[in-house]
Amino acid sequence: MNEIRLPYKTRSLCPECLSIIEAEVFENNGKVMIRKTCEKHGEFEDVYWGDVELFKFASRFARDGKGIENPITEKSVCPFSCGLCGNHKSHTALLNIVLTNRCDLACWYCFFYAKRAGYVYEPTVEQIRQMVRKAREIKPVPCNAVQLTGGEPTLREDLIEIIKVIKEEGYDHVQLNTNGIRLALDENFAVKVREAGVNTVYLSFDGVNEKTNPKNHKEVPKILENCRKAELGIVLVPTVIRTVNDHQLGEIIKFAAKNVDIVRGVNFQPVSLVGSMPKREREKYRITIPDCLKLIEEQTEGEISRYDFYPVPSVVPISDFVEAITGRPQYELTVHFTCGMATYVYIEDGKMVPITRFIDVMGLLDFISKKADELKSSRFKSLKALKDLIDLRKFIDSSKAPKGLSTAKILFNILVKHDYSALGEFHKKTLFIGFMHFQDLYNYDLARVERCEIHYATPDGRIIPFCTFNVLPEIYRDKIQEKFGIPIDEWERRTGRKLKDDIYRVVRKPR
Repeated sequence: MNEIRLPYKTRSLCPECLSIIEAEVFENNGKVMIRKTCEKHGEFEDVYWGDVELFKFASRFARDGKGIENPITEKSVCPFSCGLCGNHKSHTALLNIVLTNRCDLACWYCFFYAKRAGYVYEPTVEQIRQMVRKAREIKPVPCNAVQLTGGEPTLREDLIEIIKVIKEEGYDHVQLNTNGIRLALDENFAVKVREAGVNTVYLSFDGVNEKTNPKNHKEVPKILENCRKAELGIVLVPTVIRTVNDHQLGEIIKFAAKNVDIVRGVNFQPVSLVGSMPKREREKYRITIPDCLKLIEEQTEGEISRYDFYPVPSVVPISDFVEAITGRPQYELTVHFTCGMATYVYIEDGKMVPITRFIDVMGLLDFISKKADELKSSRFKSLKALKDLIDLRKFIDSSKAPKGLSTAKILFNILVKHDYSALGEFHKKTLFIGFMHFQDLYNYDLARVERCEIHYATPDGRIIPFCTFNVLPEIYRDKIQEKFGIPIDEWERRTGRKLKDDIYRVVRKPR
């Protein structure tokens, strides 16, 4: 594990003209910054990561994936040939399907929903089938997880049919990205989507009161109640904005911990500052993963520390190990080390105990990595031989481990037996806390784009990384959705409905 030395060069885009320009990533006052200069539009500087030491730690886990053996588009100049092309270094870990650009909320900051776009985008069920099928054809690792998103996907009257189609195409995991309004208002809706095949509700949740979470604060209790009845797990998804809701990160985690019977995790998303924004405003709203980790440490009074978190690619040794046993390419998380960090927290007697307090994570990962290398050249892969080989208990401090949590057994079942049923029990007793920071044009790094694993499928057969699809909307998202959408007046004529009738709540700009 070699940490990256600062400064170093990378490639970025001019926020004004989108020209590809050289950028420097460097240290300044304990932060990691990115600076670039466009010949036409001058210099741009922004925070890349809010803490140098955490950056160096995370960089030790940098890993590239196997790439794409059967690219969909011709390799050209990144990020203008997405689809996926041969430049891409990671497979699709999560496939986003935009079901609609309609929404039942009208939020002051959103420019993407149908009324402002001027058209309605809703791919047909058959188009969706072809989109998810395409991602299953990716080699060497086919996609196995889909997120249904929007707009607000629950506005689709054929949602249940869509979920069933995705399950028919061989996907194990389906999550529903929603504001939860329909889950609250429709008593049986959670049961219906659960029975159809949804595993997880990916619930917008920006704070613990109405001021920080005006979208669905009133509905949250009913959402939880209905999901409990359906045994449908929830992941809370707060968009974190400095000066807006960053003071509530600890409270959001505590809320999740109190509802750990149905809330499986919290996935924080530091805000992506899309659109043109002066430096003064960026400095006001910009927040990065390390900034959030420090706030969580403060707001939980040290129950959860910044050092309890590991970057996403830290788990790659587990994939390597399973691959060494099976001889088959495995699902692996090889995103850029700055894209995300995560931990698990065990909830016991009202207290939060991160797994790093009773598991030697660094030692375990190093051990698994070495054993994977040994197994690749070994003929002895019987269950007994593997059990003798892997004594995982030495990495677990049983005196600090929560009662009733058989961590070593769970790890053994995952690594050796490939039995993931134990994970279900693990998730019921632990809370996942993760971060995913999507890019914008000010902190854009093409090295991150090439390693992205959260992708969008489109009706034209392409599969496009998140940070090109949304950050370059005039090239990808808006252009594609307008092409496959229909004008609002035509949609209203066909359906006999008015777009404005979808609106359940207007969310106005706070004063």
